[in-house]
Order: sequence, then C-alpha cells, then structure tokens
Amino acid sequence: MDLRYSRSIPAAALLVLSSVGILLLVLPAREVETPPETMYGIVLDAGSSHTSMYIYKWPADKLNGTGIVTQHSQCDAKGGGISSYAGVRGGAAESLKACLDQAVKDIPKSRHRQTPLYLGATAGMRLLKINNATETDRILKEVENKLRSYPFEFKEAVILSGQQEGAYGWVTVNYLHENFAKYGFVGRWLNPGRETTGALDLGGASTQITFETSEQVEDGDNLMELKLYGQTHRLYTHSYLCYGQDQFLRKLMAHLIMTQGVKPEVSHPCYPQRFNMSIKLGRDVFNSPCTKNHTSAPFDPQMTVQVFGTGDYHNCLSTVKRMFSFDKCPYSRCSFDGVFQPSVRGSFMAFSAFFFIHRDLSILADMAITTASQMEEAVRRVCIMTISEITAKTKQPEKFLKNICATSNYMQVLLTQGYRFDNVSFPSISFQEKVEGASVGWALGFMLSLSNLVPAESCGQMTALPSGPWACVLLLFITLLLVALAYLLISHIKTRADKDMV
Repeated sequence: MDLRYSRSIPAAALLVLSSVGILLLVLPAREVETPPETMYGIVLDAGSSHTSMYIYKWPADKLNGTGIVTQHSQCDAKGGGISSYAGVRGGAAESLKACLDQAVKDIPKSRHRQTPLYLGATAGMRLLKINNATETDRILKEVENKLRSYPFEFKEAVILSGQQEGAYGWVTVNYLHENFAKYGFVGRWLNPGRETTGALDLGGASTQITFETSEQVEDGDNLMELKLYGQTHRLYTHSYLCYGQDQFLRKLMAHLIMTQGVKPEVSHPCYPQRFNMSIKLGRDVFNSPCTKNHTSAPFDPQMTVQVFGTGDYHNCLSTVKRMFSFDKCPYSRCSFDGVFQPSVRGSFMAFSAFFFIHRDLSILADMAITTASQMEEAVRRVCIMTISEITAKTKQPEKFLKNICATSNYMQVLLTQGYRFDNVSFPSISFQEKVEGASVGWALGFMLSLSNLVPAESCGQMTALPSGPWACVLLLFITLLLVALAYLLISHIKTRADKDMV
C-alpha cells in the first residue's frame, strides 16, 4: 500500500470517530424523567384495647391529588390502649416508645424530616373524655410531647369522631378493593369506574357502618363527603359508641347482674355450660360510662361475684336483643336506638372483630356462613357447646372463647335486626382481616385522605448523560479531532518532503 495512504488511515478513522462523537453530543439531548422519591407517613391507631403503628409509603408524584399508598410495616405496642393509662403518668407515652424507635429504623434517614406523623385515638379515648376530660387532655399532651421528640414531621394527636373513624375505614376498604384506582397494563393508574363497597367495623368500644348512598340522609350528622382521586363520594356513616365488642359485653353483664340482683352468684345464659369465673363489680362491670345507666341500686365496687354459664341459646338471644332499642324512631326509618339509616345496598366488607367472630363461629359450627339463616343455625349450635368442647375444637384458651355465644348473638342481632341485612343482602358481606397483606381498618384510609395535604414532588428531568460527564466527553472528542487534524497535517508535510527528495 502507498505510504501516503497508510499514514492517513489511522488519522482519518480518528477524524471520523471524533466528528461523530461531537455531533452526537451537540445535537439536542432527549430529556428523560427520573422517578420521584418515595414519601412516607406514620399513623398510630390508638384504639380502646391496644395501639398499632402503621408506616405507609407512596411515590411523591401523586394521582389526582392523592398518593398511591401501600403499607410499609406495622408494629403493635405492648400493653393496653392509651386510655388505659388514665392516672398513670408517663405510661401512655412510654407504651409507644418501642414502635416509634422501630419507625426510625424502617424509614430512610434522609426522609425522616419529610415524614408526617399522626396519632388518632378512637372510642376508648372518646369514653374517657366523657368520664374524665382533664385526664384525657393530659394523656393527649403527654403523647404529643413524646411524638415531637422523634425526628419526624409531627402533625397532630387527636381523638377521631365516630364518623371520621367510619369514613376512613370505608376509604381503606375501597382502596384495597381497587375501587378508586387500578394499575393498568399500560403502566398507568386508571379509574376503574366500579361501585364502592360498604364498611362494617367492630372495635372494642364502638362499631361503625359506612356506605355510599344516593338516598336523602335525614340526619345531617350522618352525612360525609370525601374527595379522592378526583372523585367526590357522598357517604352515610354512623358510629355506635358503647356497642363495641368489649363495652357491649360489659353492658350485658351489668344487665344480668341488675336483673338478678346484686348477689354473690349470677347465671349467664351466654357463657358456655360448665364455665364459671369471678369478677369484681367495679373494675370488670360498672367502671365505664357505658354501664353507669345500668346501676339502679348501691353496690360495693370491690364486691366479687361468681358467674356461672348456662349455655342457653334462646335466653341469651332474648337478653342480647334487650340491649338494643327498636321501638322509637324519629325518622322515616331507623336502625336502632333512634338512629336514621338508609337501606343497605351493594357489597360490604366486615372487618376487625367481625372477622374474628365470624371465623370462630364457622370453625365451631363446622359450616360455611354466607346467609342470615346459616348464621342463625351456627349460633344455635355453638351456644349449646360446653367450654371443653369449644377449647378442644379451636385449640384456644378459655379466656378467648368464653364470649363466643354472646358475641355471635350480638353480631347476629346487629347485622340482621339492626342494619337490616336479610337472606338476600347478607351474602354481599365479606368477612376479612387483611387484603393484599394490608390490615383493614381506618388508619390506611386516614393516610390516604391526609396525603392530599402533603405537597407532591414533581418528577425531575435530566439529559441522557449528566452535565459534568457530558462536558468531559465533549472535550475528549474535540481533543481527538484536533489530534487527528494535526496528524493528517504532519503526514501530509512528510509525504511532500519524501516526494521532494525523490
């Protein structure tokens, strides 16, 4: 090959390479979106019997003003609910420490200051406020000081109203059912346009019913509107204080004691046969705003009473019914205790204690319970069982199952006679504890609604190559171009010199 051309080939190749590189770099760069950071939120559910902490997370770019929230982690605080620390200074705050310490570890340190922290107290604190408003305020202030001592963005420690508790539970149910938004195959969040699901919640001190309705709500206190994912929902919601599982059982015991007279022994038609236990009149029965109306005679709070179970289904059912008032209704229609309620419609999810009662009832009766008639038959079977039969079949201690006949009858009366579910509408109820790994309750709905208040972070944009490295690469290609041109020039000079010497 001619020497002149052999010297030019490497330089030409370098010239082409550097020219192409410069063109690629100086042409308009395509902008690409970088995903937003993950945002976190903490909700402490301060219930009547215990406190649970839920950590939620969602992408910082939100859908129509509401974050796509998932449950990140959960922690159950040891001990009772914060209301149980009335008169115990420092107890309520200390009970939250282990879970808050866990939150510090679970959430990336870089996001601590941007993570909103809320505590919502429910019926336990609502009852304490009735009984002792001063102690209620002290506990809330004590808890607030504890929450402020952590590196999160403390928002508030409040007592939720019964309507708020019911509405946020409804939000949770419908979010988990993907009735608000669904991630489609196209990789975008879509509005599925589904009908919403009603929520039935049963806690320790109150129970809530919430569902969307187009009917006129005659009592304005039961009407609530929520805006989520660009849609406005018109809800009927009501919370029945003192009708939670624990408080209802107290009221039932108080009724039996006052009916039979304050004496050392009392029979309980809802306790299983061959079961008995000792209780103190003050601590176990009458030390609650829910039972004060059941005391018509003086009694010694320290008096011990022996309670004997008789396992009498019919007597238990009739006694439970007397705990409800179905007579007086100032509206066109009522559930019970003079509370307005539209007709139930659509599907419902029953959670919290409803789920556990339904599960244990199904196991003990050895049958599926999908209709009101099946529930009645299952309750009948369970109420005639002895305590040894119950514990043998469930493998659970007596203390957890001694009330199964009472709570099953309570659930039966509440759903069928109170809320008016019949054999046609009862199958629309699904009893669930979790959906897709997330606990069903008001806390997730609370976080979903509150995420409307958290500023969204927009997606960042960057060139395909960051500016620093981009400038370095451009300089490199310019240098290569200059070297190639210099090499070609030198090669040309040498070639001409060689030609002159010939």
